[in-house]
Amino acid sequence: MEEVKRKILDEEEKASVDIWKYVFGFADIAAAKCAIDLKIPEAIENHPSSQPVTLDELSSAVSASPSHLRRIMRFLAHQGLFKEVPIKDGLATGYTNTPLSRRMMITKRDGKSLAPFVLFETRPEMLAPWLRLSSVVSAPVNGSTPPPFDAVHGKDVWSFAQDNPGLSELINEAMACDTRRVVPRVAEACHGLLNGVDTVVDVGGSTGETLGILVKEFPWIKGINFDLPHVIEVAQVLDGVLNVEGDMFDSVPACDAVIIKWVLHDWGDKDCIKILKNCKEAVPQNVGKVLIVESVIGENTKKTMIVDERDEKLEHVRLMLDMVMMAHTSTGKERTLKEWDFVLTEAGFARYEVRDIDDVQSLIIAYRS
Repeated sequence: MEEVKRKILDEEEKASVDIWKYVFGFADIAAAKCAIDLKIPEAIENHPSSQPVTLDELSSAVSASPSHLRRIMRFLAHQGLFKEVPIKDGLATGYTNTPLSRRMMITKRDGKSLAPFVLFETRPEMLAPWLRLSSVVSAPVNGSTPPPFDAVHGKDVWSFAQDNPGLSELINEAMACDTRRVVPRVAEACHGLLNGVDTVVDVGGSTGETLGILVKEFPWIKGINFDLPHVIEVAQVLDGVLNVEGDMFDSVPACDAVIIKWVLHDWGDKDCIKILKNCKEAVPQNVGKVLIVESVIGENTKKTMIVDERDEKLEHVRLMLDMVMMAHTSTGKERTLKEWDFVLTEAGFARYEVRDIDDVQSLIIAYRS
């Protein structure tokens, strides 16, 4: 009984502190955005001295008020984004980057930075729908309540982006930075899968970043970057990649294999099945395959304590993404393995396998026969 009481008291104590992260949790992303906007990580990284950067040096480099900057840096250092280092015999404080702050360099295209993603998700247009989340949760299943994004902006996110080139460009940049991060892992998991494959279509391929990586890794393949006209209009011109405009709901160009990354989670089951059917019809009957790069919720199978902690954090990201889908799309969602099984079976695939790439996403390989 005493042990039960102690546990209840411990939970109460923890709750009395944890509640504050829900009161002021927005400060984390707002302060991080400030650091990206001011290019603070770049200023520290490019400092001519190998020594930690002083507050005066940093404020001069980013043209910021020293008093305000000190408070931002104190907060972000406490969050582990930067390091505070005693200098001048402990009489002053200097700042250095961390692996986390280097992932917030807007100027880096190294496969690690997610700064464009932070800037995309913190756009006012993307933040406003979050305040309508309760309306979609409380709405009847077959009711007429519009999704949060549609309710705020009068149209879905894709139509809105098409009408707002600045947002469309930021979406492309956000997707590209994730591609540079995750597609090398996908390529590693693809070895052996693309032997004998001549043509690969990237459905919803945005600016072509995914195929740009794959054709370098597998130089025998020809890539077709397939997306809507306003996206293809600004796509990169890459060796081995042909940019083709079209609509995945109508058809997908014929090919030996399809890759589709972070597209299907934007759509409900009915639309997802239609897209998958079009992908299936695009590949050969006997050897055709569709490579799906998406999250699989609740499928952690690793056992060691160290990896379990990482898996738990990755699972939290997947669950956060599911909330993003609810706020920003009409019917999108992250799926469990059972839910993936349903849409793949309904689309007519003979079999599939899931390959763990130790990331937020997994590689799902769906075979036509």
